[in-house]
Amino acid sequence: MQELTFCEEQAETSSTQIKIEESRLANTYSPLPVVLSRGEGSYLWDIEDNQYLDFLSSYSAVNQGHCHPKIIKAMIKQARDLTLTSRAFYTDQLGKYAQYITQLFGYDKLLPMNSGAEAVESAIKLVRKWGTIKKGIPKNKSRIIVCQQNFHGRTTTISSFSSNLEAKDYFGPFTPGFVEIEFNNLDALETTLREKEFIAGFLVEPIQGEAGIIIPNDDYCQKAKELCTKYDVLFVADEIQTGIARTGSLLATCGECSCNNKCHKNGDNYVRPDILLLGKALSGGTYPISAVLCDKDIMDVLNPGEHGSTFGGNPLACAIAIEALKVVEEEFLIPKARHLGKIFRNNLSHYAESSKIIKSIRGKGLLNAIEIKDHEESKTAWKICVRMKDKGLLAKPTHGNIIRFAPPLVITEAQLHKGINIITETFSEFEI
Repeated sequence: MQELTFCEEQAETSSTQIKIEESRLANTYSPLPVVLSRGEGSYLWDIEDNQYLDFLSSYSAVNQGHCHPKIIKAMIKQARDLTLTSRAFYTDQLGKYAQYITQLFGYDKLLPMNSGAEAVESAIKLVRKWGTIKKGIPKNKSRIIVCQQNFHGRTTTISSFSSNLEAKDYFGPFTPGFVEIEFNNLDALETTLREKEFIAGFLVEPIQGEAGIIIPNDDYCQKAKELCTKYDVLFVADEIQTGIARTGSLLATCGECSCNNKCHKNGDNYVRPDILLLGKALSGGTYPISAVLCDKDIMDVLNPGEHGSTFGGNPLACAIAIEALKVVEEEFLIPKARHLGKIFRNNLSHYAESSKIIKSIRGKGLLNAIEIKDHEESKTAWKICVRMKDKGLLAKPTHGNIIRFAPPLVITEAQLHKGINIITETFSEFEI
């Protein structure tokens, strides 16, 4: 047997730590060459103590900023009392959490899970059984409409309807029961609803994040929900990345709202999903927490033993999620994301007017992207991200030629302008 050893000296530099990860980890990610050791608010530091502005936010999991003191305090307190019992018993935290989150988002019931992919998988099961019990679809025949270029996770079932070949190739056979249509195409949705049999649900991201921050028409979700209601189909909104203030409203399905903080029911084009999926920022980036929210006429089709999770709804997760949601309200992160997002796009759009390499700038709130005029296989976006890293800002490409910019919502206006300066200075180095 190989002797188990660990030499602390190996991890003292970024280069040695990168070598360890590359030799010992599955080859499932392509990280930027930076080794991070701590974070606070909008900043991260590497093990050599170089400081960086975080413009990725762990794919919007760190909306409340790194290591938010109120969330960490709640986490530590609960960790000292009780962390896990499984759902074999009641706890003093789960009921509090369920009441808080259902009242905040306006639903009857909660199904607590851990990862975003688990929330999506839970919704798929929920929709399928609802289709049979409530709509009368033959058993095991319920089908779900999904959109091209979607990203809902990487489980085997979710990969079955992914448009990303990297997530699909070699991993079949795939799970049937999904119908794919073009995103932001209401005609395609209605045609499918009218002509395809056994449709029980429509699963959609209000903004497609992994696809490159693809924003649909303003009324897309509203009219899609109306079509689903017309054809007795559940409208399922995957707000795992877009929810919890990221887009300048509590939910991206809220539409534009003039409220000052948490209200999500008074916006133009407000949509109330039949099933709402949350994750990522539900914990402020401290712990895997996700949620499925819907009313009891949908949720109650599930019975004991049909679904569950050992860690789902554990006391530690409940205490963290309540505090993470309170931070969003107390620190006015919704109007802040809306205001700072406009500043970001206005400044970058001004630069893009004379840029030779920027194709488009798009976004909502503090979820934004720059698309470069290169083909997807080029390495320009990657090289730009590496150069921005050298200048003190962290971001990552998606689809080869698109760079996503999503700083923590606690970022100050001064920090945002500092980031904008780094971005424009870096892009200017790559202008032809």
